[in-house]
Amino acid sequence: MAELPKTFEPRAIEDRWYAHWESTGLFRPHRPDATPFTIVMPPPNVTGSLHIGHALDNTLQDILTRRERMRGKDALWVVGTDHAGIATQMVVERNLESQGIKRADIGREAFLQHVWEWKAQSGGAITRQLRRLGASCDWANERFTMDEGFSKAVIKVFVELYNRKLLYRAKRLVNWDPKFQTAISDLEVENREVPGHMWHFKYPLEGGQTYTYVEKDADGNVTLREERDYISIATTRPETMLGDGAVAVHPDDERYRPIVGKLCEIPVGPKEHRRLIPIITDEHPDPNFGSGAVKITGGHDLNDYGVAQRNGLPMYRLMDSTAHMRSDGPSYAASAERAQAMVRGEQVSPEEVDALNLVPEAYRGLDRYDARKQVVADIDAEGLMLQVEDKMIMQPFGDRSGVVIEPMLTDQWYVDAETLAKPAIEAVRSGNIAVVPETWKKTWFNWLENIQPWCVSRQLWWGHRIPAWYGPDKDDESYREIVQGGVGKARVFVSENEADIRAEAAAYYGLAPDQIVLEDSDEAGAAGLRWLDEPNPSVVLWRDKDVLDTWFSSALWPFATLGWPDNTHDLQRHYPNDVLISGFDIIFFWDARMAMQGFEFMGERPWKTLYLHGLVRDAKGQKMSKSKGNTVDPLGLIDQYGADALRFTLAAMESQGRDIKLDEKRVEGYRNFATKLWNAARFLQMNGVGASESIAAPEASLPVNRWIIGEVVETLGKLDRAFDDLRFDDMASAIYHFVWGTFCDWYVELIKGAFDEETKRVAAWAFDQILVMLHPLMPFITEELWNANERPYELIVAKWPAPEASIDADAKAELDWLVRLVGELRSARTELNVPPSAKLHLFAADASEATAARLDRQFATLQRLARLESIQLSTFAGAGAAQVVVDEATYALPLEGVIDLAAERDRLAKGAAAAEKERDSLAVRLGNPNFTERAKPEAVEKARADHDAKAAEADRLRAALERLG
Repeated sequence: MAELPKTFEPRAIEDRWYAHWESTGLFRPHRPDATPFTIVMPPPNVTGSLHIGHALDNTLQDILTRRERMRGKDALWVVGTDHAGIATQMVVERNLESQGIKRADIGREAFLQHVWEWKAQSGGAITRQLRRLGASCDWANERFTMDEGFSKAVIKVFVELYNRKLLYRAKRLVNWDPKFQTAISDLEVENREVPGHMWHFKYPLEGGQTYTYVEKDADGNVTLREERDYISIATTRPETMLGDGAVAVHPDDERYRPIVGKLCEIPVGPKEHRRLIPIITDEHPDPNFGSGAVKITGGHDLNDYGVAQRNGLPMYRLMDSTAHMRSDGPSYAASAERAQAMVRGEQVSPEEVDALNLVPEAYRGLDRYDARKQVVADIDAEGLMLQVEDKMIMQPFGDRSGVVIEPMLTDQWYVDAETLAKPAIEAVRSGNIAVVPETWKKTWFNWLENIQPWCVSRQLWWGHRIPAWYGPDKDDESYREIVQGGVGKARVFVSENEADIRAEAAAYYGLAPDQIVLEDSDEAGAAGLRWLDEPNPSVVLWRDKDVLDTWFSSALWPFATLGWPDNTHDLQRHYPNDVLISGFDIIFFWDARMAMQGFEFMGERPWKTLYLHGLVRDAKGQKMSKSKGNTVDPLGLIDQYGADALRFTLAAMESQGRDIKLDEKRVEGYRNFATKLWNAARFLQMNGVGASESIAAPEASLPVNRWIIGEVVETLGKLDRAFDDLRFDDMASAIYHFVWGTFCDWYVELIKGAFDEETKRVAAWAFDQILVMLHPLMPFITEELWNANERPYELIVAKWPAPEASIDADAKAELDWLVRLVGELRSARTELNVPPSAKLHLFAADASEATAARLDRQFATLQRLARLESIQLSTFAGAGAAQVVVDEATYALPLEGVIDLAAERDRLAKGAAAAEKERDSLAVRLGNPNFTERAKPEAVEKARADHDAKAAEADRLRAALERLG
């Protein structure tokens, strides 16, 4: 038996045990015949570092994994990292720029080599940090979304979806990041309220036409009637007026009924080429907001895009990839003429519409904000600006780039998410996938039942390259022209390898495979047609430059990490996974997409249960952010208090989806809990208590030992129920109260000085059960204490408790009574300032025969724990005694001569009055709607907490005063 140090120091213990567990393969012991248990870690970004959200998410996963491992299962916790397309490219570009190197200067291949070098040197930071937390993952089989096997799965899924008509290329509106020059997902957009302006402009009616504009109040009374030759619109982005396709009004808006169907003029650009656009009706405009008329710029606004689609309006692209006004394409005059031809009903091909540049030459090449200033100045100079308002507006920013996102029409690859979503919807509806807590089902259904096509392409270099090649379309008149850059129609070829691409293209063009040239250059004009170049005719195909969205690859995580598309042993055993633990904030972007891909490619749900936890907020309930300065570094907390204390805190505060208000004092409190456990182990060790000899409970005759055995059984039942229900807070509560209150505060106290052989056996067994039950939550300290005694195996692979014992009702009743009586007597002494050294006489009135017998049997224990001189079965006839009631008996502790009774009564009365005054003052404040409705939520919550605390204090002091009689 190794003697435990006096002080519990977590860091050395954590480092030593984690290295031992990992190096000896104990995170996944060889159990080929055991029941499998599988959980996959949401892959953190390879660029990332451990934040408090990761700490919560992975602590919960580790708790489940460690427990299932102790239950003897083949527990597999899949671990890996995500290649994090934008984030990684940004990091590497920044590193290169610090050396004076631009990505564009070195080309794709050289840049990707730098990325892989960075990944090898710096990409493992977060996995090292996860080890500090105690994550018992299967590190021996760590995955990366860009590793060879996983990449094979990603490409196969893309090709299969394409062949199944579930993936296609289309021109749609996307969130465009001008800094990174790529489409990004909604998840990567951060909406912020910023100061802005609302400009009101006149759109003159065609040919100077006029109409009677009538404004009415809510009762239908006419408040304004005037002749107008314009329609008024308002916009926060005047530069987008150049791409307007129409002005829309609500169909029920009587003010504009006379001019619906007529044309109005966009009031910007050369006068001789001003464009006319129709005035249409649509449900989108709000008649009560502004003028009720809305300009429709389908190519640069999400709402307008929907209106344009519904009404068949043309959508024009005004900006280049850096959000500067376009400089390419035909002249403004030629573009405006073709746009006007469409208004007159002429058919114009989509390719021609896309090529048109409706930016007047005066604005071409300008940054969008410089163009905005110029557009406003030019309209104002012409007298067509009605007014400008200062206004707070919501603007979308790229969460990594920090620049304003520009909605933009681009060609992208899309997945038919609506079709893929159907099995995922039915799985949750039928209970095939359990969602915990169930309140998230509504969100699941709402999103999946209204899901939009999923944009899966990104204009980056780092990521899975899209396996698509383009060549000329034989049926198009311009098939001899270059197809890259949008000139001529393109034929797309999709396959997993170049040999299949050549074979498919050769069959299409009527050539031999060696006459198909695959050009993988980023340079424009690389692909084209040499159709009749004798003697060796050939076709050059150009490879798609884009990569796949990171969420596309991570959606395959539950099965591709297990070896799919190969039918591996792990895939057969561990799919579907048992549970997924995820933050609710990625339910759309990852969880639902995993379900969709799992059903599509495995024909089966990806996991049996989806557990969604809340966010970790600061102690005041505010969302953490660097700008607020309220972020919490989990590694700092681990350094200060130990990983076990942080893990226990997060588990104790995780209450099925509710946000966690993380207060460092809680972490400190659970560090004290670890110290309490450590000190209990030292006490037992000093009294000759070693390792238990059996998993089953020992035979016991003493009530105190039969009682603690029953308490272990009861705690284990609570713990197992909490695990079954995924109630992490209940897990922590059950074991905490048993360890701190029942075992350390009572059992250890009750057996002091009475360590016979039976008690040693029972104490050893009970403490071993504590270590096993507590291990999933606090793995480091429990492993250290377990191995303080000689053991044949480590705690991490010990068997989950199976006590083979029951609760002894008589022993439980007696010891519960003893604990309550001692607790009441101690509280009375404390509240009345009785000196700790004072030994008191105890009078027991109205005690039943059973209570009298208990008082007799427990006399020595009561004497020691309650500091008693004697116990008499009679009523105390005098005055000045503290009284407590336990069951049917009333107990009196005479205090005459022990304390100053008058002074104590005065102290208690004053304290109670002061507490009541503060309580009542807070009650008045909380009853005032001006406070509860207008104050910050955290201030109201604090006032309620203070009120409850003062009310409890007043009650306690009044009760103590009443005890003195």
